[in-house]
Amino acid sequence: MARQSPQRPDADEPELDETDGTAAEVEEDGARPSAQDADRALWDELRIDPVEIALPAGTGYTLRAYRPARELTPTDVAERDQDDPFLARRQAVETDEDEDEVIILDEEVAAEFAEADAEEAGGKSRSRKPRADADSDDAGAATDADAEEEPDSDEDEAGDEEVPVFLSHRGRLLLFKTPESLVSFVRSGAPNDMSQLDSWNELSERVEPADIVPLDEDTYELDLVVENLRGGHDTWDSALLIEAGEVARDVAYALRLPAVLDMLSAGSSLDDLDEALRATANGGLGGFLGRRRLRKIGAQTASLGWRTIVGKISAVVDWRD
Repeated sequence: MARQSPQRPDADEPELDETDGTAAEVEEDGARPSAQDADRALWDELRIDPVEIALPAGTGYTLRAYRPARELTPTDVAERDQDDPFLARRQAVETDEDEDEVIILDEEVAAEFAEADAEEAGGKSRSRKPRADADSDDAGAATDADAEEEPDSDEDEAGDEEVPVFLSHRGRLLLFKTPESLVSFVRSGAPNDMSQLDSWNELSERVEPADIVPLDEDTYELDLVVENLRGGHDTWDSALLIEAGEVARDVAYALRLPAVLDMLSAGSSLDDLDEALRATANGGLGGFLGRRRLRKIGAQTASLGWRTIVGKISAVVDWRD
């Protein structure tokens, strides 16, 4: 669909203000339109959205979409992981037979190890219970047969669940410093993980730099999260932190970052922070209880965790001019 430009008055005729009939000044400062003023028809039709992400290294544009998991092929992280020295060292720790010789990667990972050890010490085991009667093979056979059918239903539900996909390639998030560079890449036909979408070819034909105007809810300031958390409970910005959690989860899923997903998973300290912030934002009695919960969350622990998350996401970004 071609973008329609509004009718402009003749150069020698002043634009009239409909409210009082007087001439109104027309600003032509070259400023980009806001997301509310931009034409959203293209994005709504193709079910893809422009996204703006600010990281410590800079701010960039990318694209994101949600599709049923069964329709997507996960990004290939083999090449990325081969170039990751921290992953190689972590694997070396996991395969080390001498438990006394543990390699600590950095203080962030050490903190995660300490938290995991504390959970284990508290008896929070996730291991499955052994069968109560190992000798009842005949009875167990029917149970096993039923159990074999259940995964099909679970797999169908998982396949229908909509999951995020970003403009990425080989496990790296592509961030572009200007709308023009983003559009140039989309039109180039270069390989990327979004090219598997059925609407990708149409997007590459129709998108213009003026279309790259993310909505407010698609603009994320990850560069401000750690500093905000360090300021203490009274300065925490609920909207900033909640939105950061949303995009971090999406990026971690789409880019296959299990460490980040684990740090934000249900029951984690950062998930408790997220729930408390949401309760506070909703107000009422829940907001009161949410504020009480926030007081119990350590600012240092939260900022340390988020510093790790921002660092891991930054490490898989491929900046494009």
